[in-house]
Amino acid sequence: MKNCLSLFIGLLICASSFSQSKNAYEQSVNDWHDYRIEYLKKPNGWLNLEGLFWLHKGKNTFGQAKGSDCRYTNASPADASFPSHLGDFIYEGDSVVWVSNEKDAVKVNDQIVAPKGSALVYNDKIGGIKIDYKQYSWNIIKREDKVGVRFRNLKAKDLLTFKDVDRFPIDSQWRFKAVLVQPVQDFLMITNVLGQTTPTKNAGKLVFTVQNQQYTLDVIDEGGKQLFIVFADLTSGKTTYGAGRFIDIQKPDANGNTVIDFNLAYNPPCAFTPFATCPLPPVQNRLPFEIPVGEKNYGHH
Repeated sequence: MKNCLSLFIGLLICASSFSQSKNAYEQSVNDWHDYRIEYLKKPNGWLNLEGLFWLHKGKNTFGQAKGSDCRYTNASPADASFPSHLGDFIYEGDSVVWVSNEKDAVKVNDQIVAPKGSALVYNDKIGGIKIDYKQYSWNIIKREDKVGVRFRNLKAKDLLTFKDVDRFPIDSQWRFKAVLVQPVQDFLMITNVLGQTTPTKNAGKLVFTVQNQQYTLDVIDEGGKQLFIVFADLTSGKTTYGAGRFIDIQKPDANGNTVIDFNLAYNPPCAFTPFATCPLPPVQNRLPFEIPVGEKNYGHH
């Protein structure tokens, strides 16, 4: 669902400790935020995406030319350095092969594929291999029955003009001790922005109390060192991203004890780009109150 799950581990654990002073706690949250901002700007972050092209079986032409199956149309004016036809994706079976055009070379896993050359860039065993051309990079992704090209411009306007993500003031009262109750079912059904619903490993139900009222959130286990929650609240669509926010929590101790800190709530990739495939919060994870901490909305996606 997301590729940054493990990146905030140390800072998240630090920021979630109840033994810190107020100043130390606020500094740890700010450190986490700074790390988060730097991640967004990295080559594998979300600010440089400029295309998501779904492939059909057979040959898929790729370039800026009108009528291309995978047409790169950068924010106007189109980038004149990008060819009208750079090459083709050949999608057959569970594999995608890249074929370069007659005059341009690309790199596949840092190995040059000469003009008219070809290389396997995806199958179900190897996943998507990175392809590079000048300042551009792309790879194949799969979402259920859909296979597509995730395209990046490492000099994208959204990346170069990015400054920060607005946040609410830090408020330690939105940091709660919680208990993770073992799941009744092995899987949660999670729907993404494409309308695809996928069974996702269920880590359990997180139980916590706000103003003497008990609430729960279903938690996803993506196999990392943390657990993952997709949630919405009454700020969603107002001051925060309409489709909800994400939050990571520590895995619980032997008694199920952990912490949920809403100051560490962050935007999904879809808040930054239309070329992402974010999960949506399930109905049971839509909280009936405002959570005025964490990241505010960004952009207009």
